[in-house]
Amino acid sequence: MISINNLTFEIGSRVLYDEANWHIKPGDKVGLIGANGAGKSTLLRLIVGEYTPTSGTISKAKDIKIGYLNQDLLSYHSDKSILHVAMEAFERQNQLHTEIEDLLQQLETNYSDDILNKLSDKQMEFEALDGYNIEFRAHEILAGLGFSDEDQKRPLATFSGGWRMRVMLARILLQNPDILLLDEPTNHMDLPSIKWLENYLQSFEGAIVIVSHDRYFLDRIVNKIVESRKGKLTLYAGNYSFYLEEKELRNEIQANQYKNQQAKIKQEERLIERFRAKASKAKMVQSRIKALERMERVDDVDDDNPEVNFRFKFSKPSGRHVVTLENISKSYPNIEILRNTGAVIEKGDKIALIGANGKGKSTLLRIVAEADNQFEGKVIKGHNVTQTFFAQHQLEALHLDNTILQELQSFAPKHTETELRSILGCFLFSGDDVFKKIRVLSGGEKSRVALAKALTADANFLVLDEPTNHLDMTSVNVLIQALQQYEGTFIVVSHDRYFLDHVANKIWFIEDKQIKEYPGTYQEYEEWSAKRQPKTVAKEEKKTVKQEVPKTKTTPTEDTKKLLQKKNKELTALEQRIAEKENEIKTLEALLTDASVYSDAIKLQEATRNYNSAKAEYEKMQHEWESLAEEIMELEKEKGL
Repeated sequence: MISINNLTFEIGSRVLYDEANWHIKPGDKVGLIGANGAGKSTLLRLIVGEYTPTSGTISKAKDIKIGYLNQDLLSYHSDKSILHVAMEAFERQNQLHTEIEDLLQQLETNYSDDILNKLSDKQMEFEALDGYNIEFRAHEILAGLGFSDEDQKRPLATFSGGWRMRVMLARILLQNPDILLLDEPTNHMDLPSIKWLENYLQSFEGAIVIVSHDRYFLDRIVNKIVESRKGKLTLYAGNYSFYLEEKELRNEIQANQYKNQQAKIKQEERLIERFRAKASKAKMVQSRIKALERMERVDDVDDDNPEVNFRFKFSKPSGRHVVTLENISKSYPNIEILRNTGAVIEKGDKIALIGANGKGKSTLLRIVAEADNQFEGKVIKGHNVTQTFFAQHQLEALHLDNTILQELQSFAPKHTETELRSILGCFLFSGDDVFKKIRVLSGGEKSRVALAKALTADANFLVLDEPTNHLDMTSVNVLIQALQQYEGTFIVVSHDRYFLDHVANKIWFIEDKQIKEYPGTYQEYEEWSAKRQPKTVAKEEKKTVKQEVPKTKTTPTEDTKKLLQKKNKELTALEQRIAEKENEIKTLEALLTDASVYSDAIKLQEATRNYNSAKAEYEKMQHEWESLAEEIMELEKEKGL
């Protein structure tokens, strides 16, 4: 499908890929991983042809259709509805629709065989491409990605960046490509949308290449991992969990090979040094020297998982109750978020605030952080509570002309330079990296600086809004370690399930405008939620049935008798409607054989549309009749008839 052979790519003096090789086969589902700056996104751009290799080749199958999602799509602007934007994926169908409309207009003044034939050909092709269902398909994909019916009518320009990216993803999925190249597709997605995307990609028949830092997402989708590291591409035949195990095994083998080779080299060097001065051994010594020069050296194993060795402390602990929320109500125009609800954050709580976008997670977080005061109710801070709030907008508050070290020194002057450099080392800034200017950092590097600042604050309560956005897996692991050994209290919003599962001891979610709490880890919450869901549905169904039962007290036999009479009346009425629809279909069939209709394209099109609509309604009625008949038979069994 796609073959990468001896790929070399240079950016200035930096070699990003050095004779790298990779073959993508039909049906492959690949997770492309690596540290920030390893060239993952660049490789996707090389594959689609946006960049040209310095040397080597990238060969693609003839007529291959590639769907490519990247962060640049955020710049796409349109004042049309998002449903219309998503339907732009159907280029040929849209073109045919326009051409058919033009031909129908021409027929009003020029009724010729040539136009009739063209119209017939276009309509046949449009139907063969399933043109009549493209709007339904677009609606289905957008709904899965979290857009309501009302949302789909809104212009793209009215949505935020994360939601616009979902529309672009919908458009790409609707193109039904042979291979999907997805660069961080879950960024800015809520958990329900991520789960929907997982289900969709699991059943996708083409090949997939995903760049993602969400290891749970990769585990559920991919069957191969390709690691971009030191200019090479290394294949692992399994999901991300398999990759971790396999890499550990390979590293162990490599470490032993390195150790054995170093021992051999030292032995050879001692032998050469011992006999170098002896003329009788000169030939042997030269032979040994040349053998050492020709030896292919085994690299030592690099530690890709640095450990946090700095304890984040604060000068005074908080009281037992950190934050108390009382009678909180919050509304926006046309939407109510919270209604007279409350909760308590206690000392030592590690809370994950989860839920779908639009349910009020970020709003509640801002209320807790006292960054939003437009609400009803009280937020009571406890004794000795000192707080810091991390949100993505704080990346913009970094001072661009500062070095990384200066940024932390200005924020935390009580810390020594040694302490600050130790903290920055935990966040993967070592050596001279600390003297880099903020303005030259990537989004992920700026996030790490902002997080380091948040954790150097003398705060015993952290409020964290999407801290894992833009972080690679190594950086997420560092943050997990930092929060696991943090002795204070925190509340965090994140869509990274692995992260949540390793840091939270309580789960908050918003349901029926109320703050609800689950006292356990994220994985335990998921298991509890899965068991609870059917009960919730059954409870709602029970409520519905209860509303239909008459208020007067009757025996079960009388209830069954009345319900049976009602269902029999419905069946009789439905049979009458089916008979009427059968007559309508017969009339339409006769109309289609009428010469005055089938020789007139406009009349024929209208008659065909009416016939198809009537047939669809007839089939729906038949299904309703079967269901109703089964209900009646069950009721008769219950009554003993």
